[in-house]
Amino acid sequence: MRIFAFVEDLFFVSKINETARKLNVRVEFVKSAEELEEKVGSGEDAKPSLIIFDLNNAGAKPLAAIPKLRARFKKGTSILGFVSHVQGDLKLKAQEAGCDSVVPRSAFSQNLPQILRRHGAPEEEIS
Repeated sequence: MRIFAFVEDLFFVSKINETARKLNVRVEFVKSAEELEEKVGSGEDAKPSLIIFDLNNAGAKPLAAIPKLRARFKKGTSILGFVSHVQGDLKLKAQEAGCDSVVPRSAFSQNLPQILRRHGAPEEEIS
């Protein structure tokens, strides 16, 4: 089970990394849909269980990337977006593009441990 994140905001990058470390879950940060597809390859078992988008990350072009990723990873991959609570229009556009869930930044922060636990299997212990 793999988790990918289109997040560049340093506050959220560090929050995701810290939470993932505590839960022993791996989150891979990517900058484009093409980079994600490259990392995933074609194996069914390598497909993401969760893709996280900071919908304010203009560099990732979320409204263009989400439909592409939704078409590529139909079942078994959740797409979660987070956005400022005042951006209702962006939330609606992301849902129309294929986001399974769009939550305010505060709810994303608050629920991050549960989100990562649900979608990420703990990494194998390396001995």
